[in-house]
Amino acid sequence: MNTEVIPTKLDYYDNTLKLQSTSKLISFFKGDDGRRALILESTIFHPQGGGQPSDTGFIIVADSDFKFIVQDVRSRDGIVFHYGVIENSGGEFEMELEKGKEVRLWVDESRRKLNSRLHSAGHLLDVCMQKVGLGHLEPGKGYHFPDGPYVEYKGSVPQNELQSKTKELELEANALISSGGKVMVAVLPYEEASMLCGGCLPDYILQGSTPRIVKLGDNPGCPCGGTHVSDISEIISVKVSQIRTKKGTTKVFYSVGS
Repeated sequence: MNTEVIPTKLDYYDNTLKLQSTSKLISFFKGDDGRRALILESTIFHPQGGGQPSDTGFIIVADSDFKFIVQDVRSRDGIVFHYGVIENSGGEFEMELEKGKEVRLWVDESRRKLNSRLHSAGHLLDVCMQKVGLGHLEPGKGYHFPDGPYVEYKGSVPQNELQSKTKELELEANALISSGGKVMVAVLPYEEASMLCGGCLPDYILQGSTPRIVKLGDNPGCPCGGTHVSDISEIISVKVSQIRTKKGTTKVFYSVGS
């Protein structure tokens, strides 16, 4: 693999609803773990990260029978690696994969939509924490995978309030879903981003940078690199199954309706 590969342009950053695109091949190789990987100039595939699983789908080389099934997507040092297998693998396909070849990308729609709904639901719960009297808890990481999603906060909830807050949180989330509201996703100048996020940004966002902000309806925004629904109503519904507090950390476990 060429070590001087430039960072991959993230097309999903600008349009999270785009599920098909074209790009150009940078590199095709087999990694140290034996997996085949494609590196492209740009991609609509979301790599695993930020608590969100990767997209899957397939990539074909234009004017060719080559089809690459994308099983996993990862990002390292700004370069996106599309891992997978060649459908109907044959040695002759190796010759077709020259640098600069045009490729066409297709993202699995059902997986992307579920991942986006789960991720947006996690952000919606952050909003609802403020509304149910738990705004003193500091948002931490989120796990937006289908197998047991949760959002984590620094701070505790009294044991005698856990059950009531679970119900309040679910009611508040579903009320907001019923009302709906546009979800804005945009890369913005630091000052504008700070204003949309309640007047300040987390310390890990560097002054002068242009963070990507997600804003649900009229609620304050927050920095995020994931994919999201276009309207809060598309989450459909949220079930808050449990709030768990342990050693100064609180986790809110949830799921989304189908």
